[in-house]
Amino acid sequence: LVGTPWVEDDKLYNAVALLDGGRIAALRFKANLPNYGVFDEKRVFARGPAAGPVMIRGVRVGVPICEDIWLEESEDYENVIECQAESGAEIIVVPNGSPYARDKTDIRLSIAVARVTESGLPLIYLNQVGGQDELVFDGGSFALNADLSVAAQQPAFAEDITTLTFEKNGDGWRCSGPVAPQLEGDAADYAACVLGLRDYVRKNGFPGVLLGISGGIDSALCAAIAVDALGRDAVRGVMLPYRFTAQVSLDDAAKLAKALDIHYEVLPIAPAVEGFEGILAGVFKGLPRDITEENLQARTRGTLLMAISNKTGAMVVTTGNKSEMSVGYATLYGDMNGGFNPIKDIYKTEVFRLASLRNTWKPEGALGPSGEVIPENIITRPPTAELRENQTDQDSLPPYDTLDAILERLVEKEEPLASIVAAGFDRATVARIDHLLNIAEYKRRQAAPGVKVTSRNFGRDRRYPITNRFRDAGQPLPSPAETLAPRAVRASADAYEG
Repeated sequence: LVGTPWVEDDKLYNAVALLDGGRIAALRFKANLPNYGVFDEKRVFARGPAAGPVMIRGVRVGVPICEDIWLEESEDYENVIECQAESGAEIIVVPNGSPYARDKTDIRLSIAVARVTESGLPLIYLNQVGGQDELVFDGGSFALNADLSVAAQQPAFAEDITTLTFEKNGDGWRCSGPVAPQLEGDAADYAACVLGLRDYVRKNGFPGVLLGISGGIDSALCAAIAVDALGRDAVRGVMLPYRFTAQVSLDDAAKLAKALDIHYEVLPIAPAVEGFEGILAGVFKGLPRDITEENLQARTRGTLLMAISNKTGAMVVTTGNKSEMSVGYATLYGDMNGGFNPIKDIYKTEVFRLASLRNTWKPEGALGPSGEVIPENIITRPPTAELRENQTDQDSLPPYDTLDAILERLVEKEEPLASIVAAGFDRATVARIDHLLNIAEYKRRQAAPGVKVTSRNFGRDRRYPITNRFRDAGQPLPSPAETLAPRAVRASADAYEG
């Protein structure tokens, strides 16, 4: 059974072909086309009919395709499982291109259990594995017997082949096979980041990667992910210090590079930054120093990293986390420079958790060393961009546990502002974070792609306009008593909602 696009009668279908004896013995077309989140199938494919099973060596096998088993309550939904069961199917085989998102494993299993319960038939859930742009297909294929027992479970985030032998048991078929343990929570997120970076680099033909090593936790985690994905010989770290770079940052960066055993060098940027400031001195005459000079440092670093990339062919890994990207705390053409970001969908609080996790565990098949690879001081030290004296992130942002809790409600859950305030968050803080989230859309549109981990990433999941004349421009936040209308523009909506 091979998944394939198929043209018939001038229409393009998402199809499965049964290949047997040198010929296409049967075709089945996908009947239910998803058109939400990362999926746009209604724009691409024609809808197929709900068809009966195919015959394989005398056994009738139902072949619904992915969304055909994810039942929705809608008038135009075709119940493909019901059609196949009524047509005499004996076994259900479901090919899927189901991308990873946190807690998706349990959702898939519950969907499969519901279909087995309805049909009374054993079911094999086959899932793609590998990275494609920001999507990571995590595999984890499994089989259920008609009594809902787990007959087999393949590992996630790795290619794997399992041969299942079905035997007739009374009126139906039954099989058994190996059951691999599954990764959950932070471990699954980390493995997704590793697989996503590995396949992006390898499938696009890059010889390796390089990244700026600042002595901070984001670049440290990205360096660990890169070594786990590609091996130490394919990773290059560059420390780019300026006069605001603390000695502890230099020390921690060197310790990280040594622990990971990667190629590492230090390139001071003072001559370049001061050169830019000298060129601009006349233009900036009479104007106070501000964030412009801070951004010059970031853009100098970005320019140097891109120069090394151009010369060596290695891809720059950008290291901004989801918290920073949400509120615009990143510099265009500076620290946002790069080809791919493995932690783009990981909030700052989660960055800390993943760093601590990696020091005690590494995924099966990871190419990096075991044990502590991220110095403990990097994890415990207050985060700072080091673009001015004594700077910390909390100078201008709420604590990350508060910030990330608000952002999750705004981004993943798309909660109205008033309901977030009603949940106990400070009204002014919520309004400010929402404002920062909205005005940073233009930056995110220019950011490198990165691994999707949450239910709503910055990319295909969230399609907000950059230009929105009706966006809140500092207007008073509605009181909790006022209507809790959906905020801004939903990705799947055809109209603007208040």
